[in-house]
Amino acid sequence: MVGKMSIIQLTKKKKVFNYCKPYVIAEFGSNHNGDMSLAKKLIIEAKKLGADCVKFQSWSKNTLFSKKKYRDNFFIADDYRNRTDYTLEEIVDAYSISEDELLEMKKFSDEVGIDCTSTPFSKKEVNFLVDRLNSPFIKVASMDLNNYPFLHYIAKKGKPIILSTGLSELHEIDKAIKTIESTGNNKIVILHCVATYPPADVDLNLNNINTFKSNYPNYPIGFSDHTLGTAITLASIALGACVIEKHFTLDKNMEGWDHKISASVDELKNIIESAPRISEAMGSFRIKATESDEKKREFRRSIIIVKEMKKGEIITYDNIDYKRPGGGLDPEMTEFIIGRTVNKNLESDHILTKDDII
Repeated sequence: MVGKMSIIQLTKKKKVFNYCKPYVIAEFGSNHNGDMSLAKKLIIEAKKLGADCVKFQSWSKNTLFSKKKYRDNFFIADDYRNRTDYTLEEIVDAYSISEDELLEMKKFSDEVGIDCTSTPFSKKEVNFLVDRLNSPFIKVASMDLNNYPFLHYIAKKGKPIILSTGLSELHEIDKAIKTIESTGNNKIVILHCVATYPPADVDLNLNNINTFKSNYPNYPIGFSDHTLGTAITLASIALGACVIEKHFTLDKNMEGWDHKISASVDELKNIIESAPRISEAMGSFRIKATESDEKKREFRRSIIIVKEMKKGEIITYDNIDYKRPGGGLDPEMTEFIIGRTVNKNLESDHILTKDDII
């Protein structure tokens, strides 16, 4: 069992033991709604709850969608498609975060005492995160896993990379990892992810965490979670997810893209408080009794005499039974004592010892 580690510590280990206290990323995405006072409230609450990192998304209307997408005005979220009070371009612009705002949020996070980073969607944004924001790591969104030139560009910066694997097949994931490794950067965290918001339980395939651990034994494995509630998040920790990314909001009913699928304050609190207990409870792969010798004696049974026996009588199966506490002859000694003679008078219910027989 190892304690909680930073992303840098996780990626420096030669071989990762995944059953550690997970590094928890409170994913804001656009849940700040373009309002930096709201963003600060999210940061304060995430820190208070015990999250390790807050994460934004560094897209703008010029780096996320093409002009065709804006002309089509097609919203991904079903409950936004029939809206007529704003266009897709307007809402993307309104919910984006500028470089100056992100610098302000990084400074505020530093003061609060929590890691702060963002997901880039262009080379310019990568440069900003590395050169000006000094992000502790770069998070790559699922949509960019097969954007190999972009991955190569990010990897050359030398920062640890957290790679979400939603939308991807194993061969694409393998190529993405090899692309990053080709630059000499092997500071990689792989996140199991289903990019549907929210996914159906049947589509989650949490066993993929074990698949990643088997295929990439030298890399930390985590879970980017878009499920509702906390059950699946906690299950992933039991499977060994050492990084948890979970969308976070102060109000699920707030106007915005991801509030409905995000963790509430109570839900994030539950995850963060439960995570150390789960990781601690997973313990070792070695099977070894943890109870004290005294506890073992109290719970186990001894061979007892079921009726009075006189000195010189021979022990038969009819003479014995098994009762608590232990400390006398163990039940496994049954065949050894059958047919032997008692060397003293014994009362009923006597716990048999080796000194009683010859």
